[in-house]
Amino acid sequence: MPQTPPKLVILDRDGVVNLDSDQFIKTPDEWIAIEGSLEAIASLNQAGYRVVIVSNQSGIGRGLFEMSALNAMHEKMHKALAHLGGRVDAVFFCPHTAADGCDCRKPKPGMLEQLAERFGVELKGVPLVGDSLRDLEAGVAVACAPHLVLTGKGRETLAKGGLPAGTLVHDDLRAFARWLLTGDGAPRLAAS
Repeated sequence: MPQTPPKLVILDRDGVVNLDSDQFIKTPDEWIAIEGSLEAIASLNQAGYRVVIVSNQSGIGRGLFEMSALNAMHEKMHKALAHLGGRVDAVFFCPHTAADGCDCRKPKPGMLEQLAERFGVELKGVPLVGDSLRDLEAGVAVACAPHLVLTGKGRETLAKGGLPAGTLVHDDLRAFARWLLTGDGAPRLAAS
């Protein structure tokens, strides 16, 4: 009998939950939620889903911002979610640069393996929502179901192609949540 995936959704942060910037998001003032993203997380929570963020944060390794700034950004996110009756159960982040050769920086699956261990779950079939190829590749490496949103770098990622087989494409996190919870707004299957 096939195992049902846990009621868990894994999200990238920048470009999925909040606006992204090529200059990095370095302060709480620069952390601005994408319209409807926090409401989407709250609706997932209210339907019994745990939501976890898995995010590369190489700005720390590059010396662009300190750990305290990252904590302040996440505090802002947690407070805004709480006002909507939502929450993020955990935030996993990689502070390393590509040159560090770590196992946690996406597209490597290290953070997802840590998440599976910490939560005691199998990730097979768990939706992973990202706006870049490296997000989706990390998810597929641990058997997550890949979902691309067209916010952040999503449109550029879709245009480049080469997405993992079975990637579903949604306009934004709100559209993904609506599809997951109600089946409305059928996503497109990306050409691989």
